Amino acid sequence: MLKYITRKTIYGILVMAGVVVMVFFLFQGFGDPSRLVLGQTADAATQQNIRKELNLDLPKWKQFVLYLNDVSPVAIHTKQEIEDKKLRGLFIGGDKKLAIKFPYLRRSYQSKRDVWDVLTEALPGTIILAFAAIFIAVIIGIPLGVLAAVKKDTWMDSSSIFASVLGISAPSFFMGIVIAYLFGFVLSDYTGLNMTGSLYDTDPFEGRQFQFRNLVLPALTLGIRPLAIITQLTRSTMLDVLNQDYIRTAYAKGVSRKIVIWKHALRNALNPVITAITGWFAELLAGAFFVEYIFGWKGIGKLTVDALENLDFPVVMGSVLISSFFFILVNICADIIYGIIDPRIKAV
Repeated sequence: MLKYITRKTIYGILVMAGVVVMVFFLFQGFGDPSRLVLGQTADAATQQNIRKELNLDLPKWKQFVLYLNDVSPVAIHTKQEIEDKKLRGLFIGGDKKLAIKFPYLRRSYQSKRDVWDVLTEALPGTIILAFAAIFIAVIIGIPLGVLAAVKKDTWMDSSSIFASVLGISAPSFFMGIVIAYLFGFVLSDYTGLNMTGSLYDTDPFEGRQFQFRNLVLPALTLGIRPLAIITQLTRSTMLDVLNQDYIRTAYAKGVSRKIVIWKHALRNALNPVITAITGWFAELLAGAFFVEYIFGWKGIGKLTVDALENLDFPVVMGSVLISSFFFILVNICADIIYGIIDPRIKAV
């Protein structure tokens, strides 16, 4: 098991390293970011000072090495760099220190704040939204899949298949617009829901007030596709399990239909469904950009879209790295869980 976990972890580190390379050369390897900081009307002297401050006067390969040193959790930094960048972690050595630290994602062009602080403020919103979406998908998708399998070739089965195909095919941004307009505008008097809104509002007198009703529509929109996948997967695995010999044996022994379906059959059908759930949770963490933007939800997705509009590349680069990290981490955990559930996977 340890060998299996080590191999998956090494794969994850290699993938993350590839993401770092791609992000740097995509956003900073070409062009001159100093123009984005100062605008087109800045004088040459000011622009040159900014280029020096951002290390843009160095060759690209040196810029990449410095960026890699900043984002790496294990790096070498001088005492002055640690103070200037306000690095957080464990530092060992004299003037040049071995640092075991939080990644330094540099500073926002717009707010001048540390990108790490900006992202960690928005991250809880995305995590809560992803949890709510996968919760909706699970509590609706699994019962629907079981019902479709038990009622095979009936109108219930056909309806669930049609709804699942529709849910998989419809783009999330389109569904977001439809759901926001229908439930947040046309039927808002009945639903009490808003088209846009975040998890909390800040009141100058009462402080932070949580608005959980604002979570309903974006979570529903984000949960539609995993709900459709879970429904189809539960149906197909249940159909396979219901045809097994031990199920027929249970019926022959007089076990009630309800216990056979919900205790014996479903328990053995859930292995691939659990794997799908963990995989989809990782995708929801990394792919909530359009949904957050449509509903005005304060999370990594909306923050990234706003940063792209303002050409705030450090924030965009940091959000891609954070999203990729969580996507890889959750997938590694899913592989490990699947390896525990089905030991045959470890041999692959």
